[in-house]
Amino acid sequence: MVETRVLVPDDWLIWRELRLEALREAGYAFGSQLADWQGDGDREERWRARLGIPGSCNIVAMIDGRPVGMASGVPAERDRVVELISMYVASPGRGRGVGDQLVREVEQWARQAGAVTLRLAVVEGNRNAWALYRRNGFRDTGELGDLMPDGVRREHVMTKSLVDEGPADAPGRG
Repeated sequence: MVETRVLVPDDWLIWRELRLEALREAGYAFGSQLADWQGDGDREERWRARLGIPGSCNIVAMIDGRPVGMASGVPAERDRVVELISMYVASPGRGRGVGDQLVREVEQWARQAGAVTLRLAVVEGNRNAWALYRRNGFRDTGELGDLMPDGVRREHVMTKSLVDEGPADAPGRG
């Protein structure tokens, strides 16, 4: 069974372990590079600050008490929009619903925070991530996101409306 919990800055060692694993194993999928978070970048205060972003929610998924996934929700630059970032599922959690659970948890947090749109960026070619996000109601906006560290690939922006639109035959629709 997948259990989740919200992390606080004091949980920085849990976040650090998963984030470094994510950057080692799937660095192609992230805008950050492993080298950015090692050496001088691997400082307790930096990890705590990452978990302490104002208005954010950082979630870890666990199976049998072991951390196997992570995701964050952070405020976006636009009003009532939040972003899903730092999504990662380690191999022991894959195929067990961990990714879906993390997305649902961030979505629930976003709704409680009053967001109307949940936004994310995913790199082209990351088929598993695209499938996860589509399965959870995200749609490609056609908007390109940031340039990846390789200087070639770009992220693609996907969004999900958090507004309950009601039935298709409701007044004012169609």
